Amino acid sequence: MAVRQADVVLVGGGVMSATLGMMLRQLDPSLDIVMVERLDHVAHESTDGWNNAGTGHAGYCELNYTPETEDGDVAIDRALQINAQFEVSLQFWSYLVEQGKLPDPKTFINRTPHQSFVWGEKDVAFLKRRFERLSAHHLFREMEYTESPEDLEEWMPLVVKDRDPMQRVAATRIKHGADVDFGSLTRSMVKYLESQPNFELMLSSPVHYIDQRDNGRWKVRVRNQKTGELTKLETGFVFLGAGGGALPMLQKSGIEEAKGYGGFPVSGQWLVCRKPEIVEQHHSKVYGKAPIGAPPMSVPHLDTRIINGEPALLFGPFAGFTTRFLKQGSIFDLFGSVKPTNLRPMLSVSKSNMDLTRYLIGEVFQSHSDRVASLRNFFPDAREEDWELKMAGQRVQIIKQLDGGGGKLEFGTEIVAAKDGTLAALLGASPGASTAANAMLDVLERCFPESLKNAEWQERLKHLVPSYGQSLVEDEALLTKVRERTLSTLKLG
Repeated sequence: MAVRQADVVLVGGGVMSATLGMMLRQLDPSLDIVMVERLDHVAHESTDGWNNAGTGHAGYCELNYTPETEDGDVAIDRALQINAQFEVSLQFWSYLVEQGKLPDPKTFINRTPHQSFVWGEKDVAFLKRRFERLSAHHLFREMEYTESPEDLEEWMPLVVKDRDPMQRVAATRIKHGADVDFGSLTRSMVKYLESQPNFELMLSSPVHYIDQRDNGRWKVRVRNQKTGELTKLETGFVFLGAGGGALPMLQKSGIEEAKGYGGFPVSGQWLVCRKPEIVEQHHSKVYGKAPIGAPPMSVPHLDTRIINGEPALLFGPFAGFTTRFLKQGSIFDLFGSVKPTNLRPMLSVSKSNMDLTRYLIGEVFQSHSDRVASLRNFFPDAREEDWELKMAGQRVQIIKQLDGGGGKLEFGTEIVAAKDGTLAALLGASPGASTAANAMLDVLERCFPESLKNAEWQERLKHLVPSYGQSLVEDEALLTKVRERTLSTLKLG
């Protein structure tokens, strides 16, 4: 059996692994990095353009990031956090573009206004209060609010055309929102990494075995599905960035920190329109409020998308129940993830989320007419024949063990790292890819603490992300400086 020594092994060829690989390459070009991907090309699961919303999640339009409080106010802390995290990604991408390590930004990111749209007295009042709270903060100072029919016709002509004039509606807008083709972005990053020394990409190579040796190094065995060749990797650090596949591998690693974690898989579908005469009339991402009982990832939105350079409109997502952890996974994924250490939390979550499960199952059995009827809340003139159904990617929400042994369903992303810093995994879903740079900085801080004490690493990190170590939530002058640069470099201004 061939043995391949490496400093770093990245499991999964998606945006998270690519981002960490790019950061490590800039910080220490001597590191020997191996990326292993079970499919025959990278960025084909959750990172693929058709498998996610492509929204540069910044809290501008996603109403689920600003829940209404019991006293009728609006909580904005999560929106501020996510906005600041997306700004970190924009800084990192700007650096890569400026250094010629990424191509023209138009190949992966495009200016697409982010808008929220609601109807009915209660939701209009909520949106107005949300606007007042957010626009008072410097991160959201450019936000606009309107109830004017003239403004709405300009902002979102498809949405307001032929709508009941007696229905009260309102909207907010941030002009410099972004549509991101994370698939194209990731493929460009991996292409750059392949051009560098000390990097190897192993495709069609799923991980069969992972175990830590007595000396702290990891053994990772992968088998090439085309040749049958088995390769043994030995490495000092493993990152599990395999989307829904990260949880099963984290469990195989046997680290203490993995105990108690489970996964709740959710499937998704989009309605897609490619007709130029319709697509050309809508240039924004318009988010509404999620139906009662729906998971946060099911917030309905009508999106302008540019995927692999081709424009389209997407509406959805329509969530559904599944037992697969990956789009090209097995129906036994969920059952295989049940372990003695997470059985109680998973049973607890299953019992307390029956309404959610029923909602997801109901979504699966919707007809095309039912889905288009939902679309008409955003596009009253939508015709069934103009839209087709397309499968989105799988998402595995986190189940965490609580004190006392019960479980809680978490909607978000989380880094799980071994206490010795030799292994880390990213679990969860939205905002996911949008905050990849911030998440990978977290991995560096938790798994490379000694290297981060090095003045050279600190200096290089400041080049990659100028706001590193400072708070964009608290420092308005810093935000102004970095945002001016990123909007210009990435052509979002």
